[in-house]
Parts: sequence; C-alpha cells; structure tokens
Amino acid sequence: MGCCQSSLFKRTRSDKDRYPQTTGLNHTPPSNGTDAAAAGVGDGGGGAGGVPAFSEFSLADLKAATNNFSSDFIVSESGEKAPNVVYKGRLQNRRWIAVKKFTKLAWPDPKQFADEAWGVGKLRHRRLANLIGYCCDGDERLLVAEYMPNDTLAKHLFHWENQTIEWAMRLRVALYIAEALDYCSAEGRPLYHDLNAYRVLFDENGDPRLSCFGMMKNSRDGKSYSTNLAYTPPEYLRNGRVTPESVIFSFGTVLLDLLSGKHIPPSHALDMIRGKNIPLLMDSHLEGNFSTEEATVVFELASQCLQYEPRERPSPRNLVETLAPLQNKPDVPSYVMLGIPKHEEAPPTPQHPLSPMGDACTRMDLTAIHQILVMTHYKDDEGTNELSFQEWTQQMRDMLEARKRGDLAFRDKDFKTAIDCYSQFIDVGTMVSPTVYARRSLCYLLCDQPDTALRDAMQAQCVYPDWSTAFYMQAVALAKLDMHKDAADMLNEAAALEEKRQRGGRGS
Repeated sequence: MGCCQSSLFKRTRSDKDRYPQTTGLNHTPPSNGTDAAAAGVGDGGGGAGGVPAFSEFSLADLKAATNNFSSDFIVSESGEKAPNVVYKGRLQNRRWIAVKKFTKLAWPDPKQFADEAWGVGKLRHRRLANLIGYCCDGDERLLVAEYMPNDTLAKHLFHWENQTIEWAMRLRVALYIAEALDYCSAEGRPLYHDLNAYRVLFDENGDPRLSCFGMMKNSRDGKSYSTNLAYTPPEYLRNGRVTPESVIFSFGTVLLDLLSGKHIPPSHALDMIRGKNIPLLMDSHLEGNFSTEEATVVFELASQCLQYEPRERPSPRNLVETLAPLQNKPDVPSYVMLGIPKHEEAPPTPQHPLSPMGDACTRMDLTAIHQILVMTHYKDDEGTNELSFQEWTQQMRDMLEARKRGDLAFRDKDFKTAIDCYSQFIDVGTMVSPTVYARRSLCYLLCDQPDTALRDAMQAQCVYPDWSTAFYMQAVALAKLDMHKDAADMLNEAAALEEKRQRGGRGS
C-alpha cells in the first residue's frame, strides 16, 4: 500500500505556514477536532457523512493517485483538449478522487488560489461533489474533489446509449441541483461559474450532484463562461461579471436541457414557450411518458429563470419550493431510474478463513477487538525496534512509563487517557510500536474519530508491513467511513496474511 507516504498526512489551515508543501510523515496530522468540525461545516441538515476534512495535498500524492497524470485517467468531457483537465485518481487510503489540473499560471498568486479553495472547501452537502483539497506547487494549481463515477448529466441527456432519463428522474435532477444552489447561497457562496449539464454529476448511487469545481473560476482573471454566447446571461455580456442572478439564468438553461433533451438556445426556447409550442419542446425520447401539468410548471419556471432583467428571476429558495412538490417517485432509487447497476455494498465476510480478530472486525465489534488487543499485548512488536544503549539509558524509562500508563487506561477502557499517553510515547520517536498504533487506532474508533483511526492503522502497517492486525484495523475504520468495498478488500488482505502466517510466515 505504500502508506508511509500516505496522502492522509496533509496540511490543515491551522498550520503555522499554510503554503509550503507537506512532506511524508514529518507533518503532524490534523487534530481530531479539526477533522470532525470540517466534515460537518455548513452541513445545514444536508448531510455529507464520510467526506474528509479539506486540506492541502502534496503534488507527489496527486501524481501517485493519477499515475503521474496519465492520459488514461482523464475524465474531462473534452479529454486533453479541455482548458483545465480533470483526472480521476485513487489515494493511498483507497479513496477515489477527481483532480482538476489548471493550466500553468492560471492563478499566479498561490495565496489567492489557496484562499479561494479554502472558501469553497468549507462547503459540505450531500447535493455537492464536495471539494476535499488543493495543491500549490511551483506553477501547478490543482483542486481535489469527491469522485462521481456515473458520468455527467450531458452524457445521460445528449449521448445516452441504453435508455434516456425518465421524467421523474429529470424532476429529481432539477430539485437536487436547486437544493445545492440554495445551500451554497445560504452559506454565502451564491456564485457559480458556467452552470451547465456538464457540471451535474452522478454519484455511486445515481444521485445527481453539483460539481464544486464550478465554485471557482478557471483562472484568476479568466472568463466565467466557456459556453456559446447564446447561453450566456445577458448581464454578463454587458459587464463581464457573474452575479447570483446570473446563476439562476444558467439554471434555466439546464431546465431547458432536462425538458427538451437538447441544448436549445434560451431565446429560441422562450419564443416557443410564448407561442404555446411546449409539446414541440419536449424530448421526443420520453415518448409521451410525462405529466403535461408538471412539464408546464417546469417550463414556466425556466421562463422565469431566463428573464432578461436579473431582478425578475426567482431566488434559489423559490426554485426549491417550486420543484419539491413535483417529485413523484420519492421511494425509487436514482440508480433504478437511470438504469445503471446498483452500487454493491461490501460482502459481509472475506474470502479467506477468519481468525477471532477477523471475525470481530467483520462484525464491527469494537468491544471484542479491544479484548483481543488487551490479551495479545506486545507479542507482535518483537523485532520492530533496534535501540542503542545510549537510547535505552536516556529515554526509555520515561517513554515506557507513558506506554504503561496508556496500557492501564486502555485496559480500563479510559480511551481518551490512553490516546494521550500513547501519543506521548509516539511523539518521542525513539521506539516505534505497531501495537501502540493499533491500540490508539481502536481508541479513536471508540471516540468516533474514524479518519484519525485510519491514519494510525496505516502507520501500524508502515512499521510492520505484513501485520494482519494493521489491515484489520484499517478495514474497520474504512467501514466506519462508509467505504465498504475498500473495507472488504482490506479484510481479505488481512485474512490472506493470516493464512500466510499459518503456512510459516510471520503475521497475526
């Protein structure tokens, strides 16, 4: 897994020096309070569980995640010809990401780019493909977001292969994007640059989300709209500025896309609406399977959004209030309506035979894991440390005393004290113990801090690469983070290591 250079060890804004790059394990991980707070910032009841805290990535991490920005990893609709290429990648904690790589010097001032990224990174909502990090390194400017695996609205509307999007799903897309805009507006980020069908992405469950990349311009002084001028808000053509009302105009063009299945210039569509030619505007691929009453409401809303005078357009809250009552299949999952495969949860058990530790991790039984770690004590630490006589005499007494206090607190289930004591032991750095990392990982899990627990489990693997317990603890943390497929993979790796040990290799 190569976890010793893990991208989990990233710089947070609380660091004294925000902009130089983080390197390896010399950086102290963010405090647990930072992770918890950032994951819930601005949630507004929207929910964004499992989204990591926003932070700075090193360029090395992102190169590793994207195979050195290989063309095979490009997911931009225009491929390498896109003005700012987007790659998919996989971090060493196994999380999939999307990386937007700006052209060189698009943002000459790294501080300005970082400040903009941090502003967007505070947003957290289930209707957004949330921004989770950025990178400034030399001329490189990169944004990192959650990866959405099921293509764009443009692909499903304009370039579909097996089936077109059914009417109820189109209404859901409209509502979800309206909810995203309403949330962003309420959080003081009402501007969105070049909202169009390519900015609407579908997650692993087929739910539509608004790409966070549109919250930032493509360059500090660049244009906010890359689409044809026929789709550009009239006030932007007059003064070159994006306003909250400009975003509503662009939302109106997306509504037209959803209604017609085509990219119709707003002026042409408005002429047809005024002429009562609504049936001619509707997507023929729907084959009449839609409600005329609902379609009329959406057409009227689109017409309001596309008004020439910005002040005559509805607010994001008005959009939500109009679209919410139209939802007519609330219990049908999005992946069913899109006709894509169901996102499978991880299998409950790995393919290999399970030890008591493996069984406890599969069941997410933290109490049983605690009992096993207490009984195992430090038998797996043998051979992981080579200390000089000087190191023994100068530092071992205090360090082992801290570990002893941690062991007592761990045994007595005083997990916060155990974290403090084990941290004292680890911070000295003279002696490295995979067991201490595994124990502190469990403590973090029991304190509902799975991000930090995953870091410690990965550190345990760094110290002892073939130790199945380190993999098991990663599996539990990944499952707590709702990364169930990765958790199942990790359980299988751990069980395979145990089998190897039983055949004569070291590991437990």
